[in-house]
Amino acid sequence: MKTRSLSLLLLGLTVFFSCTKKEEDTLPVKVAKAYGFENFDKINSIAYQWNVQPNPETLRTRNWKWNIKENTVYFADADTSYTYSLDLPKEEMPEADGGFINDKYWFMFPFQLVWDKGYTFTVIENTKAPISGLPTTQLTIVYNDADGYTPGDAYDLYLDENHLIKEWIFRRGNGLEGRPITWENEQEFKGIKFATEHRNDAGVKFIWFSDIVVD
Repeated sequence: MKTRSLSLLLLGLTVFFSCTKKEEDTLPVKVAKAYGFENFDKINSIAYQWNVQPNPETLRTRNWKWNIKENTVYFADADTSYTYSLDLPKEEMPEADGGFINDKYWFMFPFQLVWDKGYTFTVIENTKAPISGLPTTQLTIVYNDADGYTPGDAYDLYLDENHLIKEWIFRRGNGLEGRPITWENEQEFKGIKFATEHRNDAGVKFIWFSDIVVD
């Protein structure tokens, strides 16, 4: 009788732990965690300069400080500077907010994979990265008509074995074509990683981030 009771107890414990087993993270969540998403709640603010050089004669910069706890953004460029609240109604948002969203997607896209909910994703293993030709896992993100920097867009992410983005292709409106761009020179600040340089398929660095301060 004791043996039977012990067997039933062990069976019950097995069923209990099987039912309470934590679900495995999706690949988008694994990407976010690879960049330190689990440390994000310890961060108060992130400041950085966005630099873009579309050609040798032109260099544009924007400076940002996102106060996460206060939900405000400081913006500065060559002509002006001001702070605004992200709690403003959409119709009252300053023009600079479009730049903030654009630059944040380049700088923090791995975290957007957790913050954004309105997308679907597909995974293809053993895909050659379009620039390097190295074997990667392709994670394709397709936004719905309401979410993302521009709704309906798609991103093909090429991941290494550590779930870090090595290259991506942005496809406007989920079109068939887009230009591959590298993600490189990762730097870590208080447990958060950022890819600070992006090069095109010709090897030219045309977007990069500098003056990064994480508090």
